[in-house]
Amino acid sequence: MDDIVKIMEENKDYVIVDVRTPDEYKEGHIPNAINIPNETINETVYNKLKDKNQLILIYCRSGSRSRQAAYKMQKLGYTNLVDFGGIINWKGKIEK
Repeated sequence: MDDIVKIMEENKDYVIVDVRTPDEYKEGHIPNAINIPNETINETVYNKLKDKNQLILIYCRSGSRSRQAAYKMQKLGYTNLVDFGGIINWKGKIEK
């Protein structure tokens, strides 16, 4: 997780994507994260994430869904993805 904090400090133009369910997201998420559930990631993800070259930081609960989401997004042409695993390892603030 220290690597992700460093990436966030060194970059200003990034998006944090929480790929958990909306209910999980409501229970607590990383500040400024947007919720795009893994099972909804398809061609329409472009409606929320227009820049396919922007740095996109992806997480879920434990790392499994974020890995799947990163793979799907790469197949859709997104080029700057960082899967940082699960929120269970996050040591920073949590928003509700």
